[in-house]
Amino acid sequence: MKVVCMALTGGLALSAASIPAREETPLSWFEAGRQAVETAATLKKHTGVAHNVILFIGDGMGISTVTAARILEGQLRGQSGEENLLSFEGLPYLALSKTYNTDQQTPDSAGTMSAIMTGVKTRAGVIAVDQRVRTGNCASAKNAALETFLEQAEESGLSTGVVTTARLTHATPAATYAHVPDRSWEDDSRLSKEAKAHGCRDIARQLVEFSRGNGLEVALGGGRRGFLPDTAADPEYRDKAGSRKDGRDLTREWLQKYPNAAYVWNKAQFDAIDPKATDHLLGLFEPSHMAYEHDRPGDSAGEPSLSEMTAKAMDILSRNPKGYFLMVEAGRIDHAHHAGNAFRALTDTIELSRAVQLARKKASENTLIIVTADHSHVFTMGGYASRGNPILGKVDMGGDSKGYELAADGKPYTTLSYANGRGAAMLEKGGDTHYGVAIAAGRNMDLGKIDTADQGFHQQALVPLEAETHGGEDVAIYAGGPGAWLFHGVQEQNVIYHVMRRAAALEKRR
Repeated sequence: MKVVCMALTGGLALSAASIPAREETPLSWFEAGRQAVETAATLKKHTGVAHNVILFIGDGMGISTVTAARILEGQLRGQSGEENLLSFEGLPYLALSKTYNTDQQTPDSAGTMSAIMTGVKTRAGVIAVDQRVRTGNCASAKNAALETFLEQAEESGLSTGVVTTARLTHATPAATYAHVPDRSWEDDSRLSKEAKAHGCRDIARQLVEFSRGNGLEVALGGGRRGFLPDTAADPEYRDKAGSRKDGRDLTREWLQKYPNAAYVWNKAQFDAIDPKATDHLLGLFEPSHMAYEHDRPGDSAGEPSLSEMTAKAMDILSRNPKGYFLMVEAGRIDHAHHAGNAFRALTDTIELSRAVQLARKKASENTLIIVTADHSHVFTMGGYASRGNPILGKVDMGGDSKGYELAADGKPYTTLSYANGRGAAMLEKGGDTHYGVAIAAGRNMDLGKIDTADQGFHQQALVPLEAETHGGEDVAIYAGGPGAWLFHGVQEQNVIYHVMRRAAALEKRR
């Protein structure tokens, strides 16, 4: 077959010149299938102890997201795309994870990540507390805390780290170290009167006051405002300030708490950190979430990529001869989907793949690597586009025909769309700014002359909503290393914790 040439805009441009064709024959397909079985037959399960555990979370990374990102990455390399594999798709073991919360058919990130980290399913909106609590009620959370794998790793002498492109106090990273009945309690300004009266601590406080083992070694992400007092100007944006009402500067407290500690808030400071001389590293690169990968080069102070943060974290944590646990979250895949912007969701997924690839190269053979998602999104891939058609483009008619496939209204449509959300729009900046567009904007937009591969394009949606929602279907678990063979079939999401605990043999390492 001949690979279909493509060109993408918005920072993902490809040269249209000399994209090589890949020859395929019936024999080549047959041999590839036979070789896949031969390779599978030689696979031997690794029954040893996982000295290290690295858990990658693609927030909102459903199977349709993985498929579309796989194709996009391949097309950016000049392939048709469909034959490509993301780095984590090469891991040998695979299972499906059932993501529902105890009270919701379609889940949220707080309940799902709590299940992954504690081994116990729980309610939507709560973090590492059990399902008996009432959301937002501090008193009901007394004696309801669920011990997390990260806490147990610290108690067993392992080093621990949390890396995310979201706020460090956001639901997914928070579920590794904090316990609250309301995920919104990220700093003390968000605590209710009832929470303060009953002594509940905000999430940022819990990160800095974390007392298990010798404390968190690495915490990198966004969310700077929750660590600074509201009287302190943000170091990067002088028109912004911290959000804490208690007057505490938690970044300073981090430095005072730990020996050989460092706090950084920009790329230059991050790059200057010597992993061999730093025992505890806190990095807060934005007041709120970090930039999407596509937008990161334009950040005024500079931000490290997810891959760079993963590498630095591994360099610090691997100094511990007892091993380490590291959680890495591509948090903004989820946010781009909520905005209806497939471009950013997919480019952030590709960056997650780069981080996994880097980790697989750097990690020792006795490292368990798990890649999964907390939940999916209502993100769909459809129509009958010809092979190699730009995944961010409009559905073509294929064959000898010219022009786009037309919907019943006589207008072309894209391969990628959403079952609900704000609807199609073309914005200069894209991403979060989409929330300012009226609901259902462009639902009847004629896409014929619009570059749907542009970074500012937001896909069409069927049901008009303020924001696109999560999906309730299963997500994939990809794994390799000691204990990875325990992932199989369709499993409840909380099983991930139990695989990590058994593989790492934490109870024998205390």
